[in-house]
Amino acid sequence: MRTAPTILHLDMDAFYASVEQASKPSLRGRAVIVGGIGPRGVVATASYEARVFGVHSAMPTAQARRLAPNAAYLTPRFTFYRAISQQVMGLLHGLSPLVEPLSLDEAFVDLEAGGVAWDEASARGTGVRLRQEIREVTGLTGSVGLAASKMLAKIASEQAKPDGLVLIEPGTERALLGPMSVRILPGVGPATGDHLRRAGITTVEEIVEAGEDEVVRLLGKAHGHGLYAMALARDDRAVVAERDAKSVSVEDTYDVDIHDRVRVRLEVQRLADRCVRRLRGAGLSGRTIVLKVRRYDFSTLSRSETL
Repeated sequence: MRTAPTILHLDMDAFYASVEQASKPSLRGRAVIVGGIGPRGVVATASYEARVFGVHSAMPTAQARRLAPNAAYLTPRFTFYRAISQQVMGLLHGLSPLVEPLSLDEAFVDLEAGGVAWDEASARGTGVRLRQEIREVTGLTGSVGLAASKMLAKIASEQAKPDGLVLIEPGTERALLGPMSVRILPGVGPATGDHLRRAGITTVEEIVEAGEDEVVRLLGKAHGHGLYAMALARDDRAVVAERDAKSVSVEDTYDVDIHDRVRVRLEVQRLADRCVRRLRGAGLSGRTIVLKVRRYDFSTLSRSETL
């Protein structure tokens, strides 16, 4: 791991909602919710004004309407968001040739590879200038995390939200991580978190105290060794400029339940055709097919088959 906090993680604040607010003066200062606005819709992004009412991403829009009935509800304009994202990514590429986008509003940057940061002071200065440039070019705010690894840089940007900058000094990582929930570590989702909780492990420090052998026994070799290393703040993953697509997917949300088997088959065929067109267009192929069904109560069923 590095000895200087030269990995930067940028996370734009409430990106879709903030873009809408910046483009429409009438929305500034208002609660704005972007996502599916029909009865089966899901919130993609909620502005910080909306979050005060308890609205958050992935929440059913119907629930959001009950919490914030006077908010502005907007359908996403992805072409517009992509154009703004390209402006932000252009600023990042001006810092380093190693920029790893994670989504339209999030990316890692290797500042050392760009020669713009080599110690704590230069890294902080670069982060401050980046945030200023983003505001000047787009009118938006972004939160910046700086650390010696990707994992810690992402944790730092989360702590910086909204509209802030947090730098984690090398040597302080263990003390910072110790009291945090195990869910802060990459790869620990709800299922793994519950599995660890049933074993009496809820914090990062408790993973360390349990020992590597116990973590491997609980989670298996592939996951256990990696998770234990991250609990010790060891993360040597490099910032990768080009990442291969791991999956290609399509999905639709329907305003009413679909019960008819013939209609279900037609919808599956239509979605499969769209997915295949995307694969062919990108010159890709795949081996595993996954079918996901979300029911009226938002419970999800999934099945997969590897060919």
